[in-house]
Amino acid sequence: MEKLIVRKGREASLLRFHRWVFSGALMPHEPLSDGCPVEIYSHHNQFLAWGYYNIGSIAVRILGFSQTKHPEEEIIKLLQSAFSMRQNAGFICQNDTNAYRLVHGEGDGLPGLIIDIYNQHAVIQIHHPGIECYLDSIVNSIDLLFNQQLQTIVVKSIRQPKTWRYAKGNTSSAWIIENGLDFHVDWEKGQKTGFFIDQRDNRKCLMKYAKNRIVLNTFCYTGGFSVYAAKGGAQEVHSLDSSAWAIEQTQINMQKNGFECPSEWLLCNDAIPFLQKHSGAYDLIVLDPPAFAKSMQARHNAIQAYKRINLAALKIIREGGILFTFSCSQVIDSHVFRQTVYAAALESRRNIRVLHTLSQPADHPVNIFHPETEYLKGMVLFVE
Repeated sequence: MEKLIVRKGREASLLRFHRWVFSGALMPHEPLSDGCPVEIYSHHNQFLAWGYYNIGSIAVRILGFSQTKHPEEEIIKLLQSAFSMRQNAGFICQNDTNAYRLVHGEGDGLPGLIIDIYNQHAVIQIHHPGIECYLDSIVNSIDLLFNQQLQTIVVKSIRQPKTWRYAKGNTSSAWIIENGLDFHVDWEKGQKTGFFIDQRDNRKCLMKYAKNRIVLNTFCYTGGFSVYAAKGGAQEVHSLDSSAWAIEQTQINMQKNGFECPSEWLLCNDAIPFLQKHSGAYDLIVLDPPAFAKSMQARHNAIQAYKRINLAALKIIREGGILFTFSCSQVIDSHVFRQTVYAAALESRRNIRVLHTLSQPADHPVNIFHPETEYLKGMVLFVE
C-alpha cells in the first residue's frame, strides 16, 4: 500500500474511528490513482488506518484501523459481520418481509459498498473504485453466505452507471414482500437499487394515520407509501411523481395488492406547482423528495428547497391534517432539517405539533463513530 501522512493535529478523527480523511488533512504527496490502497500514518510515523485513496475532498475512505497484509480477508470478515448482524436482528428469513439492506457502506465499515437483498436476488452498488478491486471476492462471499441459493447477483458500478454486470443469473426485476405487501422491484430501470427499503418502518407508521383520509403521496416513486395508505383504510390515495414510469409502477403495485387506483388518482406532475393549486384537497400528505443536496456546496440551496416544499404542503393541508416529511440528504443533519421545517411552519402561521421523529431502519445501521451514516430524517406533524 502507498503511505500517506496526516498533518500534525489532524489525526484526531482517525483516533475516534471516523472513516473519512479529507484532502486538507494530508501532507503533500505524489499523485495517486483513484482507488489506490493506502496506509495512513501520523506525523510521528504511527500507523493509524488503511483504506483506499479517492480523488476529491474525501481523500481516503477507511476500511480498517489495524495493519493488515491481507486486505481481501479483512473485507470478507466485514461482509460476514454485516450478514451476522442482519441475522441476529431478524432480517434474514422473515415470513412477511424478504427485502432488506445487507451492507450499508460506512455503517458496516465498508465505504463505497451497498448491497440490497430482494427476495432471492442480491443487488450490489459500487460507489468507489477502491472497493471495486475486491468485487470478485465480494460476489463469491455473498453467494457462500446464502449457501449459493441466490438466483441473481447483479452489480452496478459508478464507472459504468448504466451498465449492469450479472455475476449470477440475468433477472432484471423481482416481486418482493414487505410487511405482507407486494412490490415490484426493477433494479435496471429504477432508482438506486430499485426500491427504497429505508422507508419500510416509516411506511408502516403511516398506516395508522391513513384511515378515512384523502392522501397525497408526492415524489411517490413506485408507490410505497401509497400502498400502505390504502392498506390503512384511506378514503382516496393520490400518487404524484414527475416520472411517467414511476406512475406506471405505482399503478401496478396498487393493483397487485388489490387496491383501487383510478387514473385520476395517478398524477404525473411537479410537486410544488401541484400543491399550490390544490388547497384544502388533502388531509394526509407525504413529502419524500430525492436528496436536494449531495455535497456541502449545495447545502444552502437544499435548505431553501426543503423549506419551500414543506411550506407549500403546510399551507394547503386541511385542518387536522397529518404531514409526513423527510430528507435523505446526508449533508442536512437532523438539527438542520428540524430547523428548516420549523422555519416553514413559522411562515405558514398554523398550529403544528410533532407526533413522531423518524429515521432509517436497523438494516441501515448508523456507525456510532461516523454520524454521516444517519442520513434519513423524518417528522410526522399534526397541523391545525
